[in-house]
Amino acid sequence: MLPVRDSYEALYKEFSWNIPDHYNIGIDICDKWADDRDKQALIYETSDGDMRRYSFHDLRTLSNRAANLFAARGIERGDRVAILLPQQPETALSHIAAYKLGAIAVPLFTLFGFDALRYRLADSGTKAVVTDAAGAEKIAQIRDDLPQLEHVFCVDQPSSGGEDFHSLLQRASDSFMPVQTAAGDPALIIYTSGTTGAPKGALLPHRTLLGHLPGVEMSHDFLGFEGDLIWTPADWAWIGGLMDVLFAAWHLGVAVVARRFGKFDPEAAFDLMARHAVRNVFLPPTALKLLRTVDNPAQRWKLNLRSLASGGESLGIELLQWSRQQLGLTINEFYGQTECNMTVSSCSALFDVKPGAIGKAAPGHRVAVVDERGGIVPAGEQGRIAVHSPDPVMFLEYWNNAPATQAKFIGDWLVTGDMGMKDEQGYITFVGRDDDVITSAGYRIGPGPIEDCLLSHPAVRMAAVVGKPDPQRTEIVKAYVVLRAGVEASDELTGELQQHVRTRLSAHEYPREVRYIDALPQTATGKIIRRTLRDMDS
Repeated sequence: MLPVRDSYEALYKEFSWNIPDHYNIGIDICDKWADDRDKQALIYETSDGDMRRYSFHDLRTLSNRAANLFAARGIERGDRVAILLPQQPETALSHIAAYKLGAIAVPLFTLFGFDALRYRLADSGTKAVVTDAAGAEKIAQIRDDLPQLEHVFCVDQPSSGGEDFHSLLQRASDSFMPVQTAAGDPALIIYTSGTTGAPKGALLPHRTLLGHLPGVEMSHDFLGFEGDLIWTPADWAWIGGLMDVLFAAWHLGVAVVARRFGKFDPEAAFDLMARHAVRNVFLPPTALKLLRTVDNPAQRWKLNLRSLASGGESLGIELLQWSRQQLGLTINEFYGQTECNMTVSSCSALFDVKPGAIGKAAPGHRVAVVDERGGIVPAGEQGRIAVHSPDPVMFLEYWNNAPATQAKFIGDWLVTGDMGMKDEQGYITFVGRDDDVITSAGYRIGPGPIEDCLLSHPAVRMAAVVGKPDPQRTEIVKAYVVLRAGVEASDELTGELQQHVRTRLSAHEYPREVRYIDALPQTATGKIIRRTLRDMDS
């Protein structure tokens, strides 16, 4: 989408959107390339070392079969299809099939527990789920609470409550005529962590992929060069792995390596990048910090990296210096959120990366720092980072939550919830959040669902959750717990509470520390003062 230019100013000034009236993600990222039977789309490597390669032609065949399967089971335009899988081919082809059918995809994280899955599946009114045996087992235990869920397809083995996905695909036709979708038609719902209450489902249109592209291309120094090959450890259930890597790469015809580590191993990551001659990589800051612990990577592995992008947390100058010294690359930091992603990026090919800054506005996006009334503040002054509407990358609404949608805007500005500053050169610096979202290992975690989960334990009377600074994860989840009368604090109880959150909510959201206190600090109206809790550790 971006022409190569020597000047950021010229690129930003010359850029204009060309969004067609009708546009479909599934056709764009797959079918438009599929007539070339040899054009490689995906290199899939399993944890056992097995490797499979897929062309765009293969993906078109498989996604057409999946679309016919969904249609045969009564899934229609606008119906929700959840995809509860890690990085693997079935994840991608299920997304493509849903879009070509006009359905709405609902990506779900495999570490979600019963409560997290129950809420998202019920709130979205999901009609079908594509998952594996582990996911099917979880869903079977909450199936009675999901009256709108009609079909569960299992991709790896027959499962109780799950149909054999691949055997059904084999019997389906590989010919399918995609429905015509408008660029503004809904395509997927990604649930974000809320600071209070339940998670919110950001409803994204088909055009949101096109809106991502300028920022994605900037963050990889103009992604799409001959020979580019991209990988990320980020899960495809989140917008960073799905839109910023998988879909953006396939829009450009760039092949993707799929290999999701159960636990990120820095040496295994270097080995993977070297073996596949990966050229482009998106690494969250936590992964970068782990890679930094490996000595002399350039001497130990023959790397072929051309671009390195990172986002989700602010990078320190040490990581920037390490990447330049050890990898010969400047990390391009980018910024955004599910509701309005990839609106700011660094680009070492266009301008100097400024330590501490998250970059400049990507072409096509108007990003400013505003006050509480929506007025643009002077350069160098702190305010709210905001994006001007309309913008093709912007979400349509929060699913079933009109009040939250309205609260996201101040006039024509979508406010991100983050505080920042913008200097006279256009560099934007992230200062901090104006909410209580916890950023841990690249995940944005809301305290509300964790607190609700802790309160469901019989030993807990009250609970509050905050982020505690951590050198490796940026923050860890720390819980402050008030016990019920007669219950004694103990290491055993701490382990029980941690496991309670792990199994009922998600393995990435459990509190790594639990502190027992007599009472929570509260305002006169009963709101928890989380700032006071955070100050206890300072």
